[in-house]
Amino acid sequence: MKRAELLRQTATLGLVSAALPLKAGAATVTAEAAISPLVPPAKGVNVAFLLSDGAVMIDFAGPWEVFQDANVVGRTQPAFNLYTVAESTEPIALSAGARIVPQYALAAAPAPNVVVVPAQADPTAAVKRWLVATARQADLVMSVCTGAFVLAEAGLLDGLTVTTHHSAFATLPMSFPKVTVVHGVRFVDNGRIATSAGLSAGIDLALHVVARYYGKGVARATAYDMEYQSIHWLDAENSAYRKAPKPQPGYAICAVCWMAIDPRSSPMLSYQGKTYRFCMPAHEQIFASAPQRFIDA
Repeated sequence: MKRAELLRQTATLGLVSAALPLKAGAATVTAEAAISPLVPPAKGVNVAFLLSDGAVMIDFAGPWEVFQDANVVGRTQPAFNLYTVAESTEPIALSAGARIVPQYALAAAPAPNVVVVPAQADPTAAVKRWLVATARQADLVMSVCTGAFVLAEAGLLDGLTVTTHHSAFATLPMSFPKVTVVHGVRFVDNGRIATSAGLSAGIDLALHVVARYYGKGVARATAYDMEYQSIHWLDAENSAYRKAPKPQPGYAICAVCWMAIDPRSSPMLSYQGKTYRFCMPAHEQIFASAPQRFIDA
């Protein structure tokens, strides 16, 4: 028996509850994120995963797992129809050398209701045109991690408040001054455009999207099936990333990306009587171009 069919049967029998607890260990939900409902098509929500070289595995595999596991009791059609899209159907080299063959080239892809954009290479002109055109018709375009840069390159984040991986809190608005970046949240949903924080936060945003289409009960059951115990898809809380972390003994923190570094060999500079260290010369140069932005971040 296929896994999806097993889930469908157990849900029908009441073995997967839509009223699962809102607590995971000591964590509790304080203020839930607002959910703007979306109407799912009768044949299911089409979700296109836009990929290019360097696409980060968990950024799209996490949301893919969420959408494939979403199960609505009584539906005979899948809740979500998933497919990969790229500029061509030539194999793509993902993070750490994995390879994937996209199912559709841009021009041949079915019209999506949702587009998922993980961290990946800078978008080509063709990809930006496709994103802009698709965003006009889609219910939602969502980025994961530094996939926000792809949306920003296409002009889709202008005037919006967004989030991204903590290493890019300062560099994203430096590169795109019309974009406002907020810290300490798992995701920001602007209605038609949504962005998540880094890596695993894409799972939280995807569960939030499930809730927008099918309700919190279905999203909660999906998280339960995945054994995903975080409840921050409900409130988007990500407070550990509001400020740069304190370094472990013997280490320093890169002032740009917050990476832990060896202070004995790292680039450094002084600004207003304080020493700042960096994981690479390029980050030293970025900091030097606008130091106050990083200090205020």
